[in-house]
Amino acid sequence: MMAATKRIALGAVVTALVAGLAGCSGAGSSGIGKEAAPGKEEHSPAAAPKGAVKLIGDGSTAFTGAQPELPVATRLKPGQKPPQFVVFSWDGAGEDSQKLFSHFRGVAKKYDAKMTYFLSGVYLLPENRKALYDPPQHAAGRSDIGFNDTEGIRDTLTELRAAWLDGNEIGTHFNGHFCGPDGGVGTWSVEEWESEIAQAKAFVKNWKTNVPALKAEAPLPFDYDKELVGARTPCLEGQKNMVAAARTMGFRYDSSGVGNQVWPEKKDGVWDLPLQLVPVPGRAFETLSMDYNFMFNQSGTTKGDPSRHAYWGNQMRDGLLQAFDRAYNGNRAPLIIGNHFESWNGGTYMRAIEETIKTVCTQRDVRCVSFRQLADWLDAQGPATLAKLGTLKVGQKPEQGWQAFLAGTAPGKPAGSPVPARPTDQPAAKGADRSAD
Repeated sequence: MMAATKRIALGAVVTALVAGLAGCSGAGSSGIGKEAAPGKEEHSPAAAPKGAVKLIGDGSTAFTGAQPELPVATRLKPGQKPPQFVVFSWDGAGEDSQKLFSHFRGVAKKYDAKMTYFLSGVYLLPENRKALYDPPQHAAGRSDIGFNDTEGIRDTLTELRAAWLDGNEIGTHFNGHFCGPDGGVGTWSVEEWESEIAQAKAFVKNWKTNVPALKAEAPLPFDYDKELVGARTPCLEGQKNMVAAARTMGFRYDSSGVGNQVWPEKKDGVWDLPLQLVPVPGRAFETLSMDYNFMFNQSGTTKGDPSRHAYWGNQMRDGLLQAFDRAYNGNRAPLIIGNHFESWNGGTYMRAIEETIKTVCTQRDVRCVSFRQLADWLDAQGPATLAKLGTLKVGQKPEQGWQAFLAGTAPGKPAGSPVPARPTDQPAAKGADRSAD
Protein backbone atom coordinates (compact mmCIF):
# COMPACT_ATOMS: atom_id res chain seq x y z
CA MET A 1 0.00 0.00 0.00
CA MET A 2 1.26 3.43 -0.88
CA ALA A 3 2.76 5.18 2.13
CA ALA A 4 1.50 8.53 0.90
CA THR A 5 -2.07 7.33 0.32
CA LYS A 6 -3.69 9.79 2.67
CA ARG A 7 -1.02 12.41 2.24
CA ILE A 8 -1.85 12.91 -1.42
CA ALA A 9 -5.42 13.82 -0.57
CA LEU A 10 -5.21 15.11 2.97
CA GLY A 11 -1.67 15.84 4.09
CA ALA A 12 -1.55 19.27 2.54
CA VAL A 13 -5.00 20.27 3.78
CA VAL A 14 -3.54 21.16 7.15
CA THR A 15 -1.28 23.79 5.63
CA ALA A 16 -4.00 24.94 3.24
CA LEU A 17 -6.48 25.50 6.04
CA VAL A 18 -3.91 27.71 7.69
CA ALA A 19 -3.47 29.53 4.39
CA GLY A 20 -7.22 30.10 4.07
CA LEU A 21 -8.62 30.16 0.57
CA ALA A 22 -5.29 29.95 -1.17
CA GLY A 23 -6.77 27.47 -3.61
CA CYS A 24 -4.58 24.46 -2.95
CA SER A 25 -4.53 21.74 -0.38
CA GLY A 26 -1.84 19.80 -0.39
CA ALA A 27 -8.16 10.13 -31.31
CA GLY A 28 -5.67 8.71 -33.13
CA SER A 29 -3.06 10.41 -35.27
CA SER A 30 -4.08 11.92 -38.56
CA GLY A 31 -0.59 11.58 -39.95
CA ILE A 32 2.09 14.02 -40.97
CA GLY A 33 1.69 16.84 -43.44
CA LYS A 34 -2.09 16.79 -43.78
CA GLU A 35 -3.69 20.22 -43.78
CA ALA A 36 -6.09 20.72 -40.89
CA ALA A 37 -9.53 22.23 -41.29
CA PRO A 38 -9.89 25.83 -40.11
CA GLY A 39 -9.41 26.06 -36.37
CA LYS A 40 -8.75 22.37 -36.08
CA GLU A 41 -5.51 20.80 -34.94
CA GLU A 42 -3.40 18.23 -36.65
CA HIS A 43 -2.18 15.26 -34.69
CA SER A 44 1.54 15.09 -34.20
CA PRO A 45 3.58 12.13 -35.45
CA ALA A 46 3.40 8.97 -33.40
CA ALA A 47 6.12 8.18 -30.91
CA ALA A 48 9.25 6.55 -32.21
CA PRO A 49 9.29 2.74 -32.37
CA LYS A 50 10.81 0.78 -29.51
CA GLY A 51 14.10 0.50 -31.30
CA ALA A 52 14.46 4.27 -31.25
CA VAL A 53 14.22 4.56 -27.46
CA LYS A 54 17.19 6.45 -26.06
CA LEU A 55 17.72 6.06 -22.34
CA ILE A 56 18.65 9.17 -20.37
CA GLY A 57 20.90 9.14 -17.31
CA ASP A 58 20.29 6.08 -15.14
CA GLY A 59 17.43 4.96 -17.39
CA SER A 60 14.64 6.49 -15.31
CA THR A 61 13.55 8.50 -18.35
CA ALA A 62 14.01 8.07 -22.08
CA PHE A 63 13.55 9.86 -25.35
CA THR A 64 10.96 7.94 -27.36
CA GLY A 65 10.12 10.43 -30.08
CA ALA A 66 7.25 12.87 -30.43
CA GLN A 67 4.47 12.51 -27.90
CA PRO A 68 1.51 10.54 -29.27
CA GLU A 69 -1.94 12.10 -29.32
CA LEU A 70 -0.55 15.64 -29.02
CA PRO A 71 -2.19 17.92 -31.60
CA VAL A 72 -0.25 20.60 -33.43
CA ALA A 73 -1.68 24.05 -32.76
CA THR A 74 -2.93 26.12 -35.69
CA ARG A 75 -3.66 29.82 -36.03
CA LEU A 76 -7.20 31.17 -36.25
CA LYS A 77 -8.20 32.48 -39.64
CA PRO A 78 -9.50 36.05 -39.88
CA GLY A 79 -13.03 36.22 -38.49
CA GLN A 80 -12.96 32.70 -37.09
CA LYS A 81 -14.55 32.08 -33.69
CA PRO A 82 -12.02 30.66 -31.21
CA PRO A 83 -12.64 27.22 -29.77
CA GLN A 84 -13.69 26.89 -26.15
CA PHE A 85 -10.73 25.52 -24.24
CA VAL A 86 -11.18 23.78 -20.89
CA VAL A 87 -8.22 22.66 -18.78
CA PHE A 88 -8.63 20.03 -16.08
CA SER A 89 -5.54 19.85 -13.87
CA TRP A 90 -4.52 17.80 -10.85
CA ASP A 91 -2.27 18.99 -8.02
CA GLY A 92 0.13 16.53 -6.39
CA ALA A 93 -0.74 13.77 -8.84
CA GLY A 94 0.12 10.28 -7.63
CA GLU A 95 -1.54 6.86 -7.65
CA ASP A 96 -2.53 5.52 -4.24
CA SER A 97 -5.06 3.02 -2.90
CA GLN A 98 -7.94 5.23 -4.07
CA LYS A 99 -6.83 4.62 -7.69
CA LEU A 100 -8.07 8.05 -8.75
CA PHE A 101 -5.16 8.79 -11.09
CA SER A 102 -5.97 5.70 -13.15
CA HIS A 103 -9.70 6.36 -12.88
CA PHE A 104 -9.56 9.89 -14.25
CA ARG A 105 -7.06 8.90 -16.89
CA GLY A 106 -9.76 6.53 -18.10
CA VAL A 107 -12.39 9.25 -17.88
CA ALA A 108 -10.19 11.53 -19.99
CA LYS A 109 -9.84 8.89 -22.70
CA LYS A 110 -13.57 8.21 -22.69
CA TYR A 111 -14.41 11.85 -23.35
CA ASP A 112 -11.43 12.68 -25.58
CA ALA A 113 -9.89 15.02 -23.02
CA LYS A 114 -6.24 15.77 -22.32
CA MET A 115 -5.24 16.87 -18.84
CA THR A 116 -2.29 18.22 -16.87
CA TYR A 117 -0.96 16.22 -13.94
CA PHE A 118 1.15 18.31 -11.54
CA LEU A 119 3.42 15.67 -10.02
CA SER A 120 4.88 16.17 -6.55
CA GLY A 121 8.52 15.11 -6.89
CA VAL A 122 8.63 13.46 -3.45
CA TYR A 123 6.06 10.93 -4.62
CA LEU A 124 8.94 9.31 -6.53
CA LEU A 125 11.26 9.41 -3.50
CA PRO A 126 11.09 6.58 -0.95
CA GLU A 127 10.95 7.23 2.77
CA ASN A 128 14.34 5.59 3.28
CA ARG A 129 15.96 8.10 0.92
CA LYS A 130 14.16 11.18 2.17
CA ALA A 131 17.41 12.82 3.24
CA LEU A 132 18.09 13.41 -0.47
CA TYR A 133 15.48 16.15 -0.38
CA ASP A 134 17.00 19.38 0.93
CA PRO A 135 14.10 21.85 1.00
CA PRO A 136 14.68 25.58 1.24
CA GLN A 137 14.42 26.89 4.82
CA HIS A 138 13.82 23.41 6.23
CA ALA A 139 15.93 20.51 7.39
CA ALA A 140 16.90 17.83 4.88
CA GLY A 141 14.34 15.04 4.75
CA ARG A 142 11.42 17.25 5.73
CA SER A 143 8.17 17.25 3.74
CA ASP A 144 4.68 18.35 4.72
CA ILE A 145 3.18 15.65 2.49
CA GLY A 146 5.59 12.87 3.42
CA PHE A 147 7.33 10.55 0.98
CA ASN A 148 6.43 7.25 -0.68
CA ASP A 149 7.12 3.52 -0.64
CA THR A 150 8.17 1.15 -3.41
CA GLU A 151 4.65 0.03 -4.32
CA GLY A 152 3.34 3.57 -4.39
CA ILE A 153 6.21 4.71 -6.59
CA ARG A 154 5.66 1.80 -8.98
CA ASP A 155 1.94 2.56 -9.25
CA THR A 156 2.58 6.25 -9.81
CA LEU A 157 5.16 5.51 -12.51
CA THR A 158 2.67 3.24 -14.26
CA GLU A 159 0.15 6.07 -14.44
CA LEU A 160 2.70 8.68 -15.48
CA ARG A 161 3.83 6.52 -18.41
CA ALA A 162 0.29 5.83 -19.56
CA ALA A 163 -0.83 9.43 -19.07
CA TRP A 164 1.96 10.79 -21.25
CA LEU A 165 1.34 8.20 -23.96
CA ASP A 166 -2.35 9.23 -23.89
CA GLY A 167 -1.27 12.78 -24.76
CA ASN A 168 -1.51 14.28 -21.29
CA GLU A 169 1.01 16.63 -19.70
CA ILE A 170 3.26 15.97 -16.70
CA GLY A 171 3.88 19.25 -14.88
CA THR A 172 5.10 19.80 -11.34
CA HIS A 173 3.63 20.70 -7.95
CA PHE A 174 7.23 20.82 -6.68
CA ASN A 175 8.13 18.80 -3.58
CA GLY A 176 7.51 19.37 0.13
CA HIS A 177 4.34 21.47 -0.08
CA PHE A 178 5.34 24.05 2.51
CA CYS A 179 2.78 26.83 3.01
CA GLY A 180 2.42 29.83 5.27
CA PRO A 181 4.81 32.45 6.68
CA ASP A 182 7.14 30.04 8.51
CA GLY A 183 9.38 28.82 5.71
CA GLY A 184 6.51 28.42 3.26
CA VAL A 185 7.05 28.72 -0.48
CA GLY A 186 5.78 32.29 -0.40
CA THR A 187 8.90 33.29 1.53
CA TRP A 188 11.40 31.64 -0.81
CA SER A 189 13.93 33.58 -2.86
CA VAL A 190 14.52 33.10 -6.57
CA GLU A 191 17.63 31.06 -5.76
CA GLU A 192 15.68 28.83 -3.38
CA TRP A 193 13.07 28.24 -6.06
CA GLU A 194 15.81 27.27 -8.50
CA SER A 195 16.92 24.63 -6.01
CA GLU A 196 13.37 23.36 -5.49
CA ILE A 197 12.76 23.08 -9.24
CA ALA A 198 16.08 21.31 -9.81
CA GLN A 199 15.24 18.79 -7.08
CA ALA A 200 11.75 18.18 -8.47
CA LYS A 201 13.37 17.32 -11.80
CA ALA A 202 16.04 15.17 -10.16
CA PHE A 203 13.55 12.93 -8.35
CA VAL A 204 11.81 12.19 -11.66
CA LYS A 205 15.07 11.66 -13.53
CA ASN A 206 16.70 9.39 -10.92
CA TRP A 207 14.03 7.16 -9.44
CA LYS A 208 15.86 4.01 -10.56
CA THR A 209 18.88 5.05 -8.54
CA ASN A 210 16.77 6.03 -5.55
CA VAL A 211 14.59 2.89 -5.66
CA PRO A 212 16.91 -0.01 -6.61
CA ALA A 213 14.02 -2.49 -6.38
CA LEU A 214 12.48 -0.82 -9.44
CA LYS A 215 15.54 -0.87 -11.70
CA ALA A 216 13.90 -3.42 -14.00
CA GLU A 217 10.87 -1.19 -14.56
CA ALA A 218 10.40 0.57 -17.89
CA PRO A 219 11.57 4.19 -18.07
CA LEU A 220 9.25 7.13 -18.24
CA PRO A 221 8.92 7.69 -22.02
CA PHE A 222 9.95 11.35 -22.04
CA ASP A 223 12.85 13.68 -21.38
CA TYR A 224 11.67 15.54 -18.27
CA ASP A 225 13.97 18.47 -18.91
CA LYS A 226 11.92 19.09 -22.05
CA GLU A 227 8.56 17.81 -20.80
CA LEU A 228 8.43 20.09 -17.77
CA VAL A 229 7.10 23.43 -18.98
CA GLY A 230 4.71 24.51 -16.24
CA ALA A 231 3.58 24.29 -12.65
CA ARG A 232 1.24 25.28 -9.86
CA THR A 233 2.73 26.25 -6.51
CA PRO A 234 1.52 24.86 -3.16
CA CYS A 235 -1.35 26.96 -1.79
CA LEU A 236 -0.87 29.33 -4.75
CA GLU A 237 1.95 31.03 -2.84
CA GLY A 238 5.32 32.29 -4.07
CA GLN A 239 4.33 32.89 -7.68
CA LYS A 240 6.51 35.93 -8.34
CA ASN A 241 9.86 34.43 -7.34
CA MET A 242 8.95 31.00 -8.67
CA VAL A 243 8.25 32.42 -12.13
CA ALA A 244 11.47 34.43 -12.00
CA ALA A 245 13.34 31.17 -11.48
CA ALA A 246 11.21 28.99 -13.75
CA ARG A 247 11.43 31.26 -16.79
CA THR A 248 15.17 30.52 -16.93
CA MET A 249 14.56 26.77 -16.61
CA GLY A 250 12.32 26.13 -19.61
CA PHE A 251 8.90 26.93 -18.14
CA ARG A 252 6.33 28.39 -20.54
CA TYR A 253 3.36 28.90 -18.22
CA ASP A 254 2.33 29.10 -14.58
CA SER A 255 -1.04 28.33 -12.98
CA SER A 256 -0.43 29.65 -9.47
CA GLY A 257 -2.43 32.84 -9.74
CA VAL A 258 -5.97 33.98 -9.02
CA GLY A 259 -7.87 35.48 -11.93
CA ASN A 260 -11.13 35.98 -13.76
CA GLN A 261 -12.59 34.28 -16.83
CA VAL A 262 -10.80 36.43 -19.39
CA TRP A 263 -8.22 35.65 -22.04
CA PRO A 264 -4.74 35.13 -20.54
CA GLU A 265 -1.64 37.23 -20.99
CA LYS A 266 2.06 36.69 -20.52
CA LYS A 267 3.82 37.95 -17.42
CA ASP A 268 7.58 38.20 -17.57
CA GLY A 269 7.53 36.11 -20.75
CA VAL A 270 5.53 33.25 -19.18
CA TRP A 271 1.84 32.58 -19.81
CA ASP A 272 -0.20 33.36 -16.70
CA LEU A 273 -2.97 30.72 -16.67
CA PRO A 274 -4.56 31.20 -13.24
CA LEU A 275 -7.35 29.46 -11.44
CA GLN A 276 -10.49 31.51 -11.95
CA LEU A 277 -13.32 32.95 -9.91
CA VAL A 278 -16.49 31.01 -10.74
CA PRO A 279 -20.09 31.12 -9.48
CA VAL A 280 -21.25 29.36 -6.34
CA PRO A 281 -24.93 28.65 -7.08
CA GLY A 282 -27.24 29.94 -4.38
CA ARG A 283 -24.55 32.19 -2.90
CA ALA A 284 -23.73 35.85 -3.48
CA PHE A 285 -20.01 35.39 -4.10
CA GLU A 286 -17.62 33.52 -6.37
CA THR A 287 -14.83 31.14 -5.43
CA LEU A 288 -11.81 29.64 -7.14
CA SER A 289 -12.32 26.89 -9.69
CA MET A 290 -10.90 24.16 -7.46
CA ASP A 291 -12.31 21.38 -5.29
CA TYR A 292 -10.54 22.67 -2.18
CA ASN A 293 -12.13 26.11 -2.40
CA PHE A 294 -15.64 24.75 -2.75
CA MET A 295 -15.02 22.44 0.20
CA PHE A 296 -13.64 25.29 2.32
CA ASN A 297 -16.68 27.48 1.66
CA GLN A 298 -19.16 24.66 2.18
CA SER A 299 -18.00 22.61 5.16
CA GLY A 300 -14.60 24.02 6.10
CA THR A 301 -13.52 20.44 6.69
CA THR A 302 -12.95 17.33 4.61
CA LYS A 303 -15.47 15.42 6.75
CA GLY A 304 -18.58 17.55 6.76
CA ASP A 305 -22.21 16.61 7.38
CA PRO A 306 -22.92 13.49 5.25
CA SER A 307 -26.47 14.67 4.60
CA ARG A 308 -25.00 17.65 2.71
CA HIS A 309 -22.46 15.77 0.60
CA ALA A 310 -24.64 15.36 -2.48
CA TYR A 311 -25.75 19.00 -2.37
CA TRP A 312 -22.18 20.27 -2.07
CA GLY A 313 -21.03 18.19 -5.03
CA ASN A 314 -23.95 19.38 -7.13
CA GLN A 315 -23.18 22.96 -6.14
CA MET A 316 -19.60 22.63 -7.35
CA ARG A 317 -20.65 20.91 -10.59
CA ASP A 318 -23.31 23.51 -11.33
CA GLY A 319 -20.94 26.36 -10.52
CA LEU A 320 -18.38 25.02 -12.96
CA LEU A 321 -21.07 24.53 -15.60
CA GLN A 322 -22.28 28.10 -15.13
CA ALA A 323 -18.70 29.27 -15.57
CA PHE A 324 -18.42 27.16 -18.71
CA ASP A 325 -21.66 28.52 -20.14
CA ARG A 326 -20.71 32.15 -19.70
CA ALA A 327 -17.41 31.56 -21.47
CA TYR A 328 -18.80 29.27 -24.19
CA ASN A 329 -21.64 31.67 -25.00
CA GLY A 330 -19.59 34.76 -24.23
CA ASN A 331 -15.91 35.64 -24.60
CA ARG A 332 -14.70 32.06 -25.14
CA ALA A 333 -11.96 32.56 -22.53
CA PRO A 334 -10.29 29.27 -21.55
CA LEU A 335 -11.83 27.73 -18.43
CA ILE A 336 -9.18 26.59 -15.93
CA ILE A 337 -10.15 23.97 -13.33
CA GLY A 338 -7.93 22.56 -10.58
CA ASN A 339 -8.39 19.43 -8.50
CA HIS A 340 -6.76 16.95 -6.16
CA PHE A 341 -7.10 13.18 -6.07
CA GLU A 342 -9.16 13.17 -2.88
CA SER A 343 -12.20 11.76 -1.11
CA TRP A 344 -13.32 14.87 0.76
CA ASN A 345 -16.92 14.89 1.94
CA GLY A 346 -17.47 11.38 0.70
CA GLY A 347 -15.89 11.91 -2.71
CA THR A 348 -18.58 14.35 -3.81
CA TYR A 349 -16.12 16.65 -5.58
CA MET A 350 -14.69 13.83 -7.66
CA ARG A 351 -18.23 13.03 -8.79
CA ALA A 352 -18.76 16.70 -9.60
CA ILE A 353 -15.61 16.86 -11.70
CA GLU A 354 -16.44 13.68 -13.60
CA GLU A 355 -19.92 14.96 -14.40
CA THR A 356 -18.45 18.27 -15.52
CA ILE A 357 -16.00 16.51 -17.85
CA LYS A 358 -18.82 14.42 -19.31
CA THR A 359 -20.96 17.50 -19.92
CA VAL A 360 -18.47 19.99 -21.35
CA CYS A 361 -15.94 17.88 -23.23
CA THR A 362 -18.62 16.44 -25.50
CA GLN A 363 -19.94 19.79 -26.73
CA ARG A 364 -19.33 21.30 -30.15
CA ASP A 365 -16.20 23.45 -30.57
CA VAL A 366 -14.94 22.48 -27.12
CA ARG A 367 -11.38 21.28 -26.61
CA CYS A 368 -10.49 19.79 -23.24
CA VAL A 369 -6.74 20.25 -23.28
CA SER A 370 -3.62 20.30 -21.14
CA PHE A 371 -1.91 23.54 -20.19
CA ARG A 372 0.85 22.70 -22.66
CA GLN A 373 -1.68 22.46 -25.49
CA LEU A 374 -3.28 25.73 -24.44
CA ALA A 375 0.11 27.46 -24.37
CA ASP A 376 0.90 26.00 -27.80
CA TRP A 377 -2.33 27.44 -29.20
CA LEU A 378 -1.79 30.84 -27.63
CA ASP A 379 1.75 30.96 -28.99
CA ALA A 380 0.46 30.13 -32.47
CA GLN A 381 -1.86 33.15 -32.59
CA GLY A 382 -0.94 36.56 -33.90
CA PRO A 383 -0.55 39.38 -31.36
CA ALA A 384 -3.45 41.31 -32.89
CA THR A 385 -5.78 38.37 -32.32
CA LEU A 386 -4.73 37.98 -28.70
CA ALA A 387 -5.01 41.71 -28.11
CA LYS A 388 -8.58 41.74 -29.42
CA LEU A 389 -9.56 38.72 -27.36
CA GLY A 390 -8.08 40.41 -24.31
CA THR A 391 -10.54 43.29 -24.60
CA LEU A 392 -13.51 41.05 -23.86
CA LYS A 393 -14.75 41.02 -20.28
CA VAL A 394 -16.09 38.02 -18.37
CA GLY A 395 -18.97 36.53 -20.35
CA GLN A 396 -18.86 39.29 -22.97
CA LYS A 397 -19.72 38.24 -26.51
CA PRO A 398 -18.62 40.45 -29.41
CA GLU A 399 -21.54 42.75 -30.22
CA GLN A 400 -21.16 42.43 -34.00
CA GLY A 401 -20.34 38.72 -33.91
CA TRP A 402 -17.05 36.87 -34.06
CA GLN A 403 -16.53 37.25 -37.80
CA ALA A 404 -16.53 41.03 -37.59
CA PHE A 405 -14.67 41.10 -34.28
CA LEU A 406 -11.67 39.07 -35.47
CA ALA A 407 -11.66 40.10 -39.11
CA GLY A 408 -8.16 40.96 -40.33
CA THR A 409 -6.36 39.95 -37.13
CA ALA A 410 -4.28 37.04 -38.44
CA PRO A 411 -1.17 38.78 -39.85
CA GLY A 412 1.90 39.20 -37.68
CA LYS A 413 4.40 37.04 -35.89
CA PRO A 414 3.12 34.32 -33.54
CA ALA A 415 2.71 35.38 -29.94
CA GLY A 416 5.38 33.00 -28.75
CA SER A 417 8.05 35.69 -28.87
CA PRO A 418 8.98 37.38 -25.57
CA VAL A 419 6.84 40.27 -24.43
CA PRO A 420 7.80 43.11 -22.08
CA ALA A 421 7.71 42.09 -18.44
CA ARG A 422 4.91 43.45 -16.33
CA PRO A 423 3.93 43.12 -12.65
CA THR A 424 2.91 39.67 -11.44
CA ASP A 425 0.22 40.96 -9.10
CA GLN A 426 -2.84 38.72 -8.96
CA PRO A 427 -5.78 40.33 -10.81
CA ALA A 428 -8.52 39.34 -8.40
CA ALA A 429 -8.89 40.35 -4.78
CA LYS A 430 -7.67 37.64 -2.46
CA GLY A 431 -10.76 37.96 -0.30
CA ALA A 432 -13.19 37.76 -3.19
CA ASP A 433 -14.19 34.20 -2.38
CA ARG A 434 -14.46 34.52 1.38
CA SER A 435 -17.90 34.10 2.90
CA ALA A 436 -19.70 32.24 5.63
CA ASP A 437 -23.10 30.60 5.74
